[in-house]
Amino acid sequence: MPKLLDAFTLSLLATVALASALPCSGDAAVALNLVTNLAIALLFFLHGAKLSREAVLAGASHWRLHLVVLGCTFLLFPALGLLLQPVLQPLLTPQLYLGILYLCMLPSTVQSSIAFTSMAQGNVPAAICSATASNILGIFITPLLVSLLVVKHHGVGQGWGPVLDIVMQLLLPFVAGQIARRWIGGWVDRNKGLLRYVDQGSILLVVYTAFSAAVISGLWRQTPPRALAALLLVNLVLLGLLLTITMLLSRKLGFSRADQITIVFCGSKKSLASGVPMAKVLFAAPALGSIVLPLMLFHQIQLMACTALAQRYRRQQRAATLH
Repeated sequence: MPKLLDAFTLSLLATVALASALPCSGDAAVALNLVTNLAIALLFFLHGAKLSREAVLAGASHWRLHLVVLGCTFLLFPALGLLLQPVLQPLLTPQLYLGILYLCMLPSTVQSSIAFTSMAQGNVPAAICSATASNILGIFITPLLVSLLVVKHHGVGQGWGPVLDIVMQLLLPFVAGQIARRWIGGWVDRNKGLLRYVDQGSILLVVYTAFSAAVISGLWRQTPPRALAALLLVNLVLLGLLLTITMLLSRKLGFSRADQITIVFCGSKKSLASGVPMAKVLFAAPALGSIVLPLMLFHQIQLMACTALAQRYRRQQRAATLH
């Protein structure tokens, strides 16, 4: 069974608590923001350096599967976020609803999508290709969706400017990492455990700076306990809907069992590793804490739910093999 709280989730909770008790402000906040921006650039540089071209090409032939995953990630998820607005807005604060909407526009995870697909005995090469494509395309698609839907309908952000900011702060380091892979790829592949700390450390830095600014702006005074309870329920319902839809859709379209598993795990997940750094670029600091809060909660819920689901798929496969 999945752990209720893993070490990284405990670190996230501790970081939120620290920012709530000792928020960073003034010159210290300016300096920490600079360090955070450098950490994010390093994060995406290493993501580029880790990405093997062979891994991308291995599952590229499954174009129907990739279209379904990308459609669920960047079309179905945002559509649900918008269609559920009349129900969600009375339950949540305006900023938390924006966080849900932003969550719906994010790319899929990479590591956990692949890990769950492997655990459930799905199509791992296709999962590698699909999750990787989702993250690369998300660098462009997520800010475009934010500019078109969030800015247009909610007046948050700065129009098309964030798209250029994403390209400069995230895409260029990613491309530089891809170029540098020729020289540092072997070292990166041998030190994946060490590089995980860069991933998690950069996320914790963004969370601390985001919640510091949000706390100073009155985050907890403006977020009643009822809204937090509603946020938990909304995340559970949203994940349940996407898991159900991806299961039924993949069966209806006639995919093999292995491909169905890949679609379920790649098409229903959202990336904390990409979402938190992008949010820092796309949204103003005072709103950032409320906007990343739904994503942090969704991250833990999807890990727990998908662990249980992957174990169920594996048991079913073993039972079918025995018979």
